[in-house]
Amino acid sequence: MSRLIMLFRRRDGASAVEFAIIAPIFIAGVLTMIGYSIYLSASASVQQMTEEAARAAVAGLSAQERQMLAENAVALSMKDRAFIDPKKVKVTISGQDTDRYTIQVSYDAAQLPIWSLFAYAMPDNKFISRTSVMRIGGA
Repeated sequence: MSRLIMLFRRRDGASAVEFAIIAPIFIAGVLTMIGYSIYLSASASVQQMTEEAARAAVAGLSAQERQMLAENAVALSMKDRAFIDPKKVKVTISGQDTDRYTIQVSYDAAQLPIWSLFAYAMPDNKFISRTSVMRIGGA
């Protein structure tokens, strides 16, 4: 009986047991932070591409020229973006008949690696879309 009591009083394996309990939670937290950083990086890239497209489209004199300038600005901007597949980016300009027009850049982020690894913690929407409204003639 004394051996059984001595076995329960030993502390030399306590660190291993504590590590086995805490490590999975810590690793899941770190991987979730990595997943969200990838998602936020892609989201920030889409936002920046939208802003660049809006700034470029201001110089256009017609609807077709604004569309071309916005698409060219996004194409140039995509070269420097991590996690952005150029084939999945769509640029749309609408509302050009009024005094304002809307530029929308959307990205299908379904191919990012985070959806298969961190699906429990990621947003449900796999499309990232950003919009910018500009006055015709600028300012």
